[in-house]
Amino acid sequence: MTPEALLQLIRQGENSGVEFKRDDLRPEQLAREVVAFANFQGGRVLIGVEDEGTLSGIQRPDLEHWVMDTVFGRTVHPQLLPYYEVVFLDGGMQVAVVTVLPGTAKPYVVRHHQREDIEDIYVRVGSTSRLATREQQAALFAAGGLLHAELLPVSGSALADLDRARLTDYLGRVLTDEIPQDEAAWLERLCGLGFMAERTDEVPVCTIAGLVLFAHRPRRLLRQAGVRWMAFRGNDMDYQSLDDAVLDGPLVGLWATAGTGQVYRAQPGLIESFSERAQPFLSHESAELVEGLRRERRWHYPPDAVRESLLNALAHRDWTRPAEVEVVSYCNRLTVTSPGGLQNGMTITKMLAGQRSARNPILVGVLRDYGYVDARGMGVRRKIVPLIREYTGSEAVFEASDDFLRTTLPARPPQWPNP
Repeated sequence: MTPEALLQLIRQGENSGVEFKRDDLRPEQLAREVVAFANFQGGRVLIGVEDEGTLSGIQRPDLEHWVMDTVFGRTVHPQLLPYYEVVFLDGGMQVAVVTVLPGTAKPYVVRHHQREDIEDIYVRVGSTSRLATREQQAALFAAGGLLHAELLPVSGSALADLDRARLTDYLGRVLTDEIPQDEAAWLERLCGLGFMAERTDEVPVCTIAGLVLFAHRPRRLLRQAGVRWMAFRGNDMDYQSLDDAVLDGPLVGLWATAGTGQVYRAQPGLIESFSERAQPFLSHESAELVEGLRRERRWHYPPDAVRESLLNALAHRDWTRPAEVEVVSYCNRLTVTSPGGLQNGMTITKMLAGQRSARNPILVGVLRDYGYVDARGMGVRRKIVPLIREYTGSEAVFEASDDFLRTTLPARPPQWPNP
């Protein structure tokens, strides 16, 4: 970093990515800032700068060894390697810059005096570092792949909340497995599959995965389940919407076998319910009659791209976030927002290249069993991107933050001929 760039940082003051510290701070004080940055989006600690931005410089001898060994080697856990540099200013003044990248092994903690039983998790909130709330800790554990929230038990739930017909279809037809003959056998089998969770000396309860996939009404016990759907006439959200609803229901449909042996969908799942509700706003019937004296339906978006976007949002969402998947239709675009950021170091670039990192492997596995998702797990690269490009002449847009992943599908220009 050049002296000019450093002075510019200092003039801008402390913020979400910059912290000032004197060089006489204690190890846990520096570790707290480092951990907060690693648990957030990264940042820089400037050592030798007062809180108000006054330069005090480096006075501590062998500061680099102290930072790398005492702080990063003993106080920050898991191990994290920063970029350390010293910037020389006029008059012999020196300021150390410790640059921390976003961590891939979250949550990072401050370990006190080598005691593993005392560890603090910090997050960056504005220009300060604070102890993480329980919800923030859960999100960090999930982001680091240490917690599969889909396996968390849902208090107040029971076997009766799950649709026995859907479970029977999944075990018998999809898995070609034996059907349990009594409640004890059902509980044992569903606990083994991750759809229910055992509890010490108590009756098992449903997991998030079990409720989302097979419950009659998932939102009765899990408010963030389901899909929030809205449609607007213009390019922005207005007070008056064309349609606004929260859709509830099991994620998978119910399939049955006819007397001829043909398998058909007897009841819709959440995906089908959404498609039926949204169809009038995502397509229109042409004015011309075609064969059979029927009107042809013309879609503003390729249906497979819409379906894939919704499936991705539901399958890979962060269940520690208390919000539904949100789908919003405007006259020129469709947005699909999935709660929670990307995990395990995943980025938009890696996602578009075809890298896979399933946040909810049980959900993804069951959806794959039913044929809802591609076995290769490359729907973004092989479906959404090329279909939108071919159908609309524009590109799908992907946005990621700590709070959400949003897919925006541009609408097909109305003047284009139907494919």
